[in-house]
Amino acid sequence: MTKTNAMRRLDAAKIPYTPCTYEVNENDLSGVHIADQIGIPYEQCFKTIVTRGDKTGYLVFCIPCHREIDLKRAAAVTGNKKVEPVHVKELLGLTGYIRGGCSPIGMKKSFPTYFDRSAEDQKTITVSAGIRGIQLLVDRESLLGYLNAHTAELTV
Repeated sequence: MTKTNAMRRLDAAKIPYTPCTYEVNENDLSGVHIADQIGIPYEQCFKTIVTRGDKTGYLVFCIPCHREIDLKRAAAVTGNKKVEPVHVKELLGLTGYIRGGCSPIGMKKSFPTYFDRSAEDQKTITVSAGIRGIQLLVDRESLLGYLNAHTAELTV
């Protein structure tokens, strides 16, 4: 298996992880599809959403795959009046990742990162390895600490 940038970053930080591979379906890049494929509860599988706040600039949100982000809550939590997802065309240049393979680990630059508060209920969670076809199962506390991430109510 090829090491992704996210894997190399976790290796360097001595944070253990388990890669979970799945079949990529170009017609269904949803986290629900991924969770079903790797056999984990939806509450444990987190998708990454990159946004731009009107006051703070770029922000990263990670929410359970079966939930939707509440942009008003996300804005309030981060001190913005408004946050909007970045356009898919901006994603690669900004983060180094493509849609369906965007990881909160190892982006080109560090951005403030927030996980939905429900992550606190999980011992381990998965996030993208930075490519389609691989999720990383990681200890939640270690990952959030490494990313210097905050938790907040972020979903509808």
